[in-house]
Amino acid sequence: MNNRLSRCSVLKSFSPIIAIGLALIVGAILILIAGANPITAYTALFQESLFDYYGFGNTLTRMTPLLFTSLGVLIALKAGQFNIGGEGQIYLGALGSTLVGLYIQVPAFIHIPLGLFVGFVFGAIWGLIPGYLKAIKGVNEVITTLLLNYIAVNLISYLVQNPLKAENAPSPYSELIAKSAQLPILPGGLANAGIVLGLLVALILWILLQRTPLGYQITAVGFNPIASNYAGISVKLTIMLVMILAGGLAGLAGSCEVMGLRYRLFEEVSPGYGFDAIAIAFLSRGKVLGVVLASFFFAALRSGANIMQRSAGVPVTVVFAIQGLTVLFIAIGLALENREGERGRGGDGEIGRWGDKGRGGRGGRKE
Repeated sequence: MNNRLSRCSVLKSFSPIIAIGLALIVGAILILIAGANPITAYTALFQESLFDYYGFGNTLTRMTPLLFTSLGVLIALKAGQFNIGGEGQIYLGALGSTLVGLYIQVPAFIHIPLGLFVGFVFGAIWGLIPGYLKAIKGVNEVITTLLLNYIAVNLISYLVQNPLKAENAPSPYSELIAKSAQLPILPGGLANAGIVLGLLVALILWILLQRTPLGYQITAVGFNPIASNYAGISVKLTIMLVMILAGGLAGLAGSCEVMGLRYRLFEEVSPGYGFDAIAIAFLSRGKVLGVVLASFFFAALRSGANIMQRSAGVPVTVVFAIQGLTVLFIAIGLALENREGERGRGGDGEIGRWGDKGRGGRGGRKE
């Protein structure tokens, strides 16, 4: 029994690294099939994204929305909720910050915090809708968050093609936001201040989850909502709270895209950051630090994809295949952990917190 539990613990600790390694190996096979040299391709990819000055800055810029949205997915998962609506929440956050940047004229020291706050609020409202429906009406949050994505995307599409469209714009986008609403650039022009804010939020979230009664409450609801209810914890309120926070964090991702990168609202605010965030949250194994590292890894893949295509003739789609394979191998690792954990406890136990988050968050954790 001890040997099985030991194997399970080792597998849990190293499964993200193993998953990434296996994904890169399978990716190398795909590169070979495409007629290119995997060593040349990977060298170009990581040289550009990690060791080139401007490429590294691009990696940090791409990491910012991934980090915010992944933290939102993480805190929802901690309470047993699956927030698939990060994409729509990004769009709403971008809309809120755009409106502040276009129609409010105040000094920068007020304008920037106000733009970020309104972006957070817009995303939080979009997260509250499925949170309320789940907590009060029992509607599955996976369905509602997924459907709200389409509403948000089409809402932004309508706005930038009609009332918010810039005068004489050749394609759907808004006017430039005021300079006072634009995030400052870090010294050396490496990236905008959004990455600093993202890392600060990650630290605050870690403290919240690990060192506060609210963090304990969220984790308890994720483990076993029925027992939490008997213990006096308001499960409904907790569900709505984590969905508000999840939506707000994703909204900040949209805010940083508008205020720190594009300076206007485009029809396509996000290239799929909301869906990448789901993979990152699972790759992190429920750890805030894991989210930071996994966000950086995914951002590096995106940042170096184009140079890999130019240098080695490898399609950009190989990068997306590597991301998908990473998630697949993480899922396989979770299944193996559950199998080893059940064997180690005679079939009546379950392993670590993250491995049975789905079951713990839905029907309670077996003891």
